[in-house]
Amino acid sequence: METFEHYLDKYAELAIRVGLNVQKDQTVVIMTPIACADFVRKLTKKAYDAGAKDVVIDWDDDEVKALRMKHAPESTLREYPMWRANGMEEMAKEGAAFLQIYAPNSDLLKDVDQERVAISSKTTATAREGFLKYLRSNQVNWLMVSYPTAEWSAKVFPELNEQERIIKLWEQIFKLTRVDKTDPVAAWNEHIALLTAKQDMLNAKRFKQLHFKGAGTDLYIELAAKHLWVAAGSKSKAGTFFIPNIPTEEVFTMPARSGTNGTVRSTLPLSYQGSLIDGFTLTFENGRVIEATAEVGQEVLNKMLDMDEGARYLGEVALVPDDSPISNSGLIYYNTLFDENASCHIALGNSYPFTIEGGTTMSAEELAANGYNKSLIHVDFMIGSADMEIDGLYEDGTHEPLFRKGNWV
Repeated sequence: METFEHYLDKYAELAIRVGLNVQKDQTVVIMTPIACADFVRKLTKKAYDAGAKDVVIDWDDDEVKALRMKHAPESTLREYPMWRANGMEEMAKEGAAFLQIYAPNSDLLKDVDQERVAISSKTTATAREGFLKYLRSNQVNWLMVSYPTAEWSAKVFPELNEQERIIKLWEQIFKLTRVDKTDPVAAWNEHIALLTAKQDMLNAKRFKQLHFKGAGTDLYIELAAKHLWVAAGSKSKAGTFFIPNIPTEEVFTMPARSGTNGTVRSTLPLSYQGSLIDGFTLTFENGRVIEATAEVGQEVLNKMLDMDEGARYLGEVALVPDDSPISNSGLIYYNTLFDENASCHIALGNSYPFTIEGGTTMSAEELAANGYNKSLIHVDFMIGSADMEIDGLYEDGTHEPLFRKGNWV
């Protein structure tokens, strides 16, 4: 029987060799909470084994973040150490690879004044905008993976003690990332091929719109005229193939900025900036959210939508069948990296330039003319369910069923 350390080693290997695909003499930047230090050390060793010339660690700490939000002068929350933002951008410019360990604590800032959280979030996003352009346009290879922390595991398995719930969450991660397979790389190659087939099918259709119909949802999303469906992997500017999210079950593309109309209801909780938003409904008119209500986290939702003008428009639409490994686990992960791969989802905020033809080489004006939405945020939230129906609409108005009862037709 394989040991935990064996699977952890395979997980690190998958992240470095397949997801991030570190190249010889490449700098690797790992952005991580300090709670993941043991895993960071393992990733660092794997990166050097893969030929990295240097591994730079950008540490963060949830408790320190919470203390700052609660006690620092408000003027401090309007400042960001530009040496950090400039350093990240400089490393991206020089072709570094970036790995983020995402282990959210959805209760971290629930008792903090949301105005203070919004000020800090906007300050940080504005300062890091130049750096994030490199990731959002796939100019560099990048990856997001998760690591079970005490706080995250408590949300997923509240009935277990800390040791038991962390072990249980690790078991789920190993399964859902295919690390438990005899040959994870072969399993991923097969999975990528299946997703790519869906991507190619959708690109051949050239739908004008998608119509989503489900409980609380009746939504029409116009697709950008030059939209490209994308799945699983991408290529960096240097030609390196990488998988930005592990796990991934989606195919996604760019909506036309002003082309979304109707109402949509979330089907899973959203962990956002240390707080939870749940049971929320958005109404769109000509692309813009004109009404938003939430059963939990109304103030957080309002602050998110008011981040900037683009925050009320869509930047992504993604299709994920209900019959997928993460959905079939029957768990809510309170972690968008996992929950978005259990359900069809859409994202408020910034679009990805690589999801339209020639987008990565377009000017800002050209992107805008082709339906691109610019924003400081990109927030995915889940709208799929076992009763979701999706139709593709052609230019002539004819319909074609894509999803019935939550799954591909």
